[in-house]
Amino acid sequence: MMVFRKRGGLGLERKMTPIGLVAFLVFLAVGSANAVPAVMGDWSHNSGHRNLIERRLENLKASLAAGPASSPGSSPKVSTEASNSRVYHVTSYGADATGSTDSTDAINKAISDAFKAPSDRILMAGIADLGGAEVHLDGGTYLISSPLTLPSSGGGNFRITGGSLLASDDFPTDRYLIELNSNSSSSSFLFEYITLKDLLLDSNYRGGGIAVVNSIRTTIDNCYIVHFMSDGIKVQGGHETYIRNCFLGQHITSGDDPGERNFTGTGINLMGPDNAVTDTVIFSAATGIMVTGQANTISGVHCYNKATGFGGVGIHLKTPGLIQTRIINCYMDYTSIVSEDPVLLHISGCYFLADANVVLRSVKGVIKAVNIVDNIFSGQNGGVDIVQLDESAGKFTTVDQVIVQGNVAQRMVLKSTSAISSVEGNGTTTWTVDFSSMLLFPDRIGHVQYSFHADSSFPSHALRNTTGNQVTIVSDIPVSAKVHVAVDQNGG
Repeated sequence: MMVFRKRGGLGLERKMTPIGLVAFLVFLAVGSANAVPAVMGDWSHNSGHRNLIERRLENLKASLAAGPASSPGSSPKVSTEASNSRVYHVTSYGADATGSTDSTDAINKAISDAFKAPSDRILMAGIADLGGAEVHLDGGTYLISSPLTLPSSGGGNFRITGGSLLASDDFPTDRYLIELNSNSSSSSFLFEYITLKDLLLDSNYRGGGIAVVNSIRTTIDNCYIVHFMSDGIKVQGGHETYIRNCFLGQHITSGDDPGERNFTGTGINLMGPDNAVTDTVIFSAATGIMVTGQANTISGVHCYNKATGFGGVGIHLKTPGLIQTRIINCYMDYTSIVSEDPVLLHISGCYFLADANVVLRSVKGVIKAVNIVDNIFSGQNGGVDIVQLDESAGKFTTVDQVIVQGNVAQRMVLKSTSAISSVEGNGTTTWTVDFSSMLLFPDRIGHVQYSFHADSSFPSHALRNTTGNQVTIVSDIPVSAKVHVAVDQNGG
């Protein structure tokens, strides 16, 4: 039964009261209360059930007093004060989820509101804790004419998630779709624990994708970044930016692209220390990952950007004398790793396809504390060394603790800093073992061990020469013997 009420003298505007529904619910509640004694015994022994029924009736009255819920078609409100929600939906700010009109101002307003700290809690000194505030893109595609920026006041514990951003045709070519950068000259950190997750960023061949500047503990997760002209992701200053589960490409391709020779740009540009790139694919760019910061980790990355044969580089470590980088379990698909004056470099567990290799480039002639071990190389019978020295700018003159060993290859030339070989001679006094085709450095044997197995006599013998990576053993009398020699270049 529905009762309709007109406006009364008290100004009430309730148009419809669901009395019939109320009566029905009360009937059920009371009926349940009356049924309890019959099932459970004497009512006095079932006070717990009676209290439960009473609480249900109180909850029913409270919910009715709160009034009817909003209809599904009601418009969302920008204000979050009523529910204290810290999730800011950009469509509530007027952003166009179809990508037809410019949504830059609307999204930046949502970001600005999210940066109003709910309390006086802080993370790092001077960085407000935003309590996990989230700007949600509501699964839409938004046209952007200028960067989405975080307020210069700084903050942390914040995320942007769930949608796509498209650069407009007049987007600045020297900017990025999302910028964690206040353009402040201060050296202090501005942003901490910022998460960019589940985003597609299309730079429309204008600028870059994401710029993380002067920030710490930033996460870029499950992002697809394409059509950039500068960098897909740039990390500058700060430290501990973690990039994972991402896909980056200047052009959307799956290999064998007819325009591959013309690829430009850099997938990821690490210009700061202590960052990590994991489980990420760079499928088109001139350079997959450029590293000019220290103490970075690259793991589980698949680089098939511009092939090295076309002038591309998979991973370029461009910090001469201070690399401090670990590259682990990566797939270098037609693209090489290049390291300039490497110091403290570790490369292991990687797969190099189609003549992709490791190039150690001399700038000031320094190479120290380098491990290139336990990798797999597959070539094209082109005579390419698995590890190559580029000494076009000068020889490596300072060499210490360089270990290249335990690698395997097919259709490429194995190079190592240690080798073992044997030679036999009948009635001779000289045994020479040539390691020049095996050893990495052209004329640098640091240690030699050998065993001399003569047939019947006991001659005196000695190591006489290691020039040109050739080891010469001589005896005092002619003898038939087999010589086993082990050498290494680890110590210079």
